Amino acid sequence: MDGNTGAQGPRLLSGLRVVECSMLGPGAVSTPLADLGADVIKVEPPSGDYIRSMSWPIVTGRSLLHLHISRGKRSIVLDLRTDGGRSAFLDLVAGADVVVEAMRPGGLDRRGLGYERLREVNPRVVMFTITGYGATGPYRDLPSHGIAYDAWAGTVAPASGPEGMPSIPDHTSIGITAGPLFGTAAILAGVLRARETGTGCHLEVAQSDAAAAFDWLRSETCRAYERPADEVTGNPADGHERRPPGTAGMADGVRYQFYESADGHVLFMASERKFWKNFCAAVGREDLFAGRPGARLADHARGDMELRRELAGIFRTRTTAEWIELGLRHDVPIGPVNTPATIADDPQFAARMPWQPAGRLVADQLPFPVRVVGEPPPAAERPAPEPGEHGEEILREVLGYDAERVARLRESGAFGT
Repeated sequence: MDGNTGAQGPRLLSGLRVVECSMLGPGAVSTPLADLGADVIKVEPPSGDYIRSMSWPIVTGRSLLHLHISRGKRSIVLDLRTDGGRSAFLDLVAGADVVVEAMRPGGLDRRGLGYERLREVNPRVVMFTITGYGATGPYRDLPSHGIAYDAWAGTVAPASGPEGMPSIPDHTSIGITAGPLFGTAAILAGVLRARETGTGCHLEVAQSDAAAAFDWLRSETCRAYERPADEVTGNPADGHERRPPGTAGMADGVRYQFYESADGHVLFMASERKFWKNFCAAVGREDLFAGRPGARLADHARGDMELRRELAGIFRTRTTAEWIELGLRHDVPIGPVNTPATIADDPQFAARMPWQPAGRLVADQLPFPVRVVGEPPPAAERPAPEPGEHGEEILREVLGYDAERVARLRESGAFGT
């Protein structure tokens, strides 16, 4: 492992305490809070959260999923089926700002620890529940995993697989990422209101809902197109033709399109006339602009295959880096095309996204992407914990339990057998 601990940014949420009960990926809702300095206490059952063995890769015996999602958190094992375990849990809640329930709907309620019980010991507590399909609706109790929410939301479709059978394509998982991020914003809003009014609340989000909300443009476009054609049209640059929703309407674009470079690909984005003019001048082809000036805004020169072939030949004459330099020098929107394997070599990535090193977090991980200007990005202070790793530390430092009380809880089975 890299021995470098890495620079850690400001602890913006120092003083915020979060008690988390999570299984698998939904625990990501509190990861940004931990990155920003909150004290996140992960309460685990005696068997532990099996996130440590899920997905791939496995790094020194623990899944990268766990190492990323659980970074910066402390772990305590409590058997919430026991009186002692429930009592210690309620003591933690009494001094917490937030309780995160990241499991099937009603998980804590079934243990007698639902929101009504929690607010009895802490009226200001903000409870946040994150589930697959939400706390209501016909799919409420349907078991599921991450891709289900993207498929439900229409953001990923089957691809042709072996022997023509449908297959899961490579894609960006939206629901399991967007749900926690929407949740983080709502949690902080709830805490602000609780500190102002003295009254907490119970928030909940479905990862499926979040996937649909994240992809709002396509679904809202489909909805808009249900209205009469004289009320909802396409863009003036397209003669008001209704193009397919989202990026599907860009497949036959020309001035906004992928092109091969001498050593890879670039994305050309001259949909505004001024950018198209800048490009033509930069490559010494003012004739292209004179013949096809296009509309002032949102003109992709759709379907102009003659121009597309002309541009394809031009873009193959320079490397991707040379095109980026031309874009910077002449104010032309041209972007590099990376993959998850190559993005780390991109100079913009190196300047903005310093790896949080394995020396501190067991695996190299990306930082929280928002920072205080002039300071290093916020970062987790510690790696993802082992089950119960900080149990006695939490009981003594957070709750003030003495050794005798901890011993009694252990004997009662509060920490499992």
